[in-house]
Amino acid sequence: MSDNIYSITELVGSSTTSIEDAIEQAIAKASKTIRNIEWFETKEIRGHVKDGSVAHYQVVVKLGFRYED
Repeated sequence: MSDNIYSITELVGSSTTSIEDAIEQAIAKASKTIRNIEWFETKEIRGHVKDGSVAHYQVVVKLGFRYED
């Protein structure tokens, strides 16, 4: 097993459905331009309240991706 080098990028996923959907959308979008994504970490969770209920979720996600040899 060789040693690996990783980089971390941070982005915000959003969804009107759920926190999980916000995370999945962020990862799916990032995967279109970033190769070798291997892990994620949620950093912040917030949302928008309208008329007494949750209208929108936002999740700050840190993604770790491995540099290719």
